[in-house]
Amino acid sequence: MVFFFAFGSLIYTCVLLVNAVAILSEDRFLARVGLSNSVNEPAFGASSGGGDASIKSKLVNLMTSVRTLMRIPLIGINVLIILYELALG
Repeated sequence: MVFFFAFGSLIYTCVLLVNAVAILSEDRFLARVGLSNSVNEPAFGASSGGGDASIKSKLVNLMTSVRTLMRIPLIGINVLIILYELALG
């Protein structure tokens, strides 16, 4: 039974972290800390220069992808969590 309580907390934590990444403003915050995606990216399947991309560029791409792909699903997930909390507390 304790497993299910830990699983619920894990889901809440994951949703909160994805929400935090989704609301970061690229112009206001990320550019200040040097995580802006203003560099021209190569086309799909092409390598960027000499090989492996840096961890920083991978992190920027991950945050951009989360903001792009998870915006609409996060609205539904947040509504479900709010309704669950209102109904079952």
